[in-house]
Formats: sequence, structure tokens, C-alpha cells
Amino acid sequence: MTTSSSADIFGSNEKPVDWSRGNLSVKNGVQCRALEVGTKPSFSVGNKFQFDDVIEAQQFDRDTLSAIFDVALEMEKIEKNSRGSQILKGYLMATLFYEPSTRTRLSFESAMKRLGGEVLTTENAREFSSAAKGETLEDTIRTVEGYCDIIVMRYFENGAARRAAMTANIPVINAGDGPGQHPTQALLDVYTIQREIGKLDGIKVGLVGDLANGRTVRSLAYLLAKYENVKIYFVSPEVVKMKVDIKDYLTSRGIEWEESSDLMEVASKCDVVYQTRIQRERFGERIDLYEEARGKYIVNQDVLNVMQKHAIVMHPLPRLDEITVDVDVDPRAAYFRQAKNGLYIRMALLKLLLLGW
Repeated sequence: MTTSSSADIFGSNEKPVDWSRGNLSVKNGVQCRALEVGTKPSFSVGNKFQFDDVIEAQQFDRDTLSAIFDVALEMEKIEKNSRGSQILKGYLMATLFYEPSTRTRLSFESAMKRLGGEVLTTENAREFSSAAKGETLEDTIRTVEGYCDIIVMRYFENGAARRAAMTANIPVINAGDGPGQHPTQALLDVYTIQREIGKLDGIKVGLVGDLANGRTVRSLAYLLAKYENVKIYFVSPEVVKMKVDIKDYLTSRGIEWEESSDLMEVASKCDVVYQTRIQRERFGERIDLYEEARGKYIVNQDVLNVMQKHAIVMHPLPRLDEITVDVDVDPRAAYFRQAKNGLYIRMALLKLLLLGW
């Protein structure tokens, strides 16, 4: 077993971490990674989870994903068949949300409480925490980690979760960092596809809407690249097309992708139509560009009519008008089931980070 230098791990700020190389450790200001040579992580009960933090989708290989999904199934049984569990009794989770959230924050808090743990929460930390006084993120993390056992953080800047993980001596979970990534959303999305479609290899997925600013679709693309014979269609207004880094990543992994302006044609081919909201908050003062993009691609009854019977419509929520409400009654509308799956995935991650396999 050896360790790699911080330069090897992090490189420049723009270069993604190579999570596949081993277990990230950035404790007490020292950045290192233990390398397992020629072995796969063990998922035996009682073994330590191989990651100290959950920062980006690239961390996970398909074996680890499968094992996490098995734990999520157990969490689903706990939630459905009992009044919860006490396995995390005595543990405290802090949720630091510098951007608005409903599903992510509440599902993490529900997950912690259903496993017997307690929650310290701030819903609008950007305005109502010491950040409003000018405190740095690093100082906030150093302070908050003294009060809890794990931090779940949403921040408005790309890369903030990695900065927090480098600072903290306790686990950090990225609950969204600006237009960067949302790894737990991607995990629950892939889990949902597996539960709904029954497979992940060989599927066709249409990613629709704000692909330039959508951290959910970026993280999902990274995870879909772990599977075989996947094809991804990008359907978006010109001003919010998928960025080149994701396209290059998919190409480097041998994943076929195609850009299209025809939602109806894509919907007729896909197993999953993954719709997203045009994010007004990412346009700044360019309201003209927002208005240009909004409303161009809408999932409605006409789209459902061309979709295959087994296919599903997903959405990370919240929605505005990009999925009409009459779609909700169709059994292929999976987005509320998708949101519920977030509880099970987050229960699994809290258990794994705090207790191990």
C-alpha cells in the first residue's frame, strides 16, 4: 500500500479527482489516498466503506453502485416494514444548505431520523449563517464539524464540496455545488432506472432541458458511463446545450451520444426521458436568454403517445411547466417514485459512511 501526493490527486482546480485510485483522505490538512493494488473493495458486513466522503459521481464503479443499491433495498424494507431503526442512534448530521432545497434536505433529514440519528439544520445558510458576515467556507466547516459526525452541504459554487472535504475531519456529502455535480441525485436516478426498467446495460436515455447548468444531468451522465451499450441523447435549447467536458468524457468511455432538436423522435426511442427545469437562477441578468430557452421542450400527452410502454419519464424536481400535470396520472411518470427513492439511497449512504458495510 502506498500513498499519492496531493498534486497527483487533485491536479488543477479544473481537473476531476481520479476516485478510482483508492480512498480519499484529506484529514488534518493532509491530502492522501491509500491505493489498493490489484484488489476490489470488499462489501462484507462490518468492513469500512471505501470512501470518506461523497463528492462526485466519478467516485463509484458499477460494483460499488450495485452494492450501495443492495443496501438501499434493505433501507426500503426498514422504512416500509417497521417504525425505523436505531443503528445511527447517538450520531448527529449537520445540513448546510446555501441554496434552496426541499427534497434533498428533507430526504437527508428523514433518512437520518429513520435510522435513529439526530439533525442540526440550516435551510438558508447563505443569508442566515455567518457566511452573511463574510466567514469563509473553510472556517464554517471547521466550526460545524465540532458539533456533528457528518456534514451534508449544498453550495452555490462549483468545487465547494471538494474544498469542504479537504477541510473536514468527518464525512462530507455533496448535496449540490452550483452547476457542478449532485452525486446523491445521480445515485437515486440510476437506482430508479434499475427498479423501473429492470436493467442499466443497453438502455437509451434522453436528457432534456437545461443541460449546461444542470448538475443532476452531469452527474447522471458520469454514472451511466459505467454501463455497457448505453446511448444518451441530448435535447436542449441552443443556449443551454451540454458542455463539452461531459461529451468528451462519454466519448472517452466509449458511450455513444447524440444531440437532437426533436424531442418527439428521441422520446420514441428511449427507455428514459429525463426532463429538467430551465434554471432561471443560473442566467443572472440575462433574462432574455432564459425566456428564449424556457418552454421549448415540454413533456405532455403528445410525448407520452410516442413513448414505448415500458419507458419512463423522470425529473429531479421541482418542475415548472416542462412536464404538464396531466402526465402525472400515467404509470410511466416515475418522478415522484424517483423522489421517494432518494430517501433509501441517502439512508444507505449515511449508514455506509458512519458505520461501514
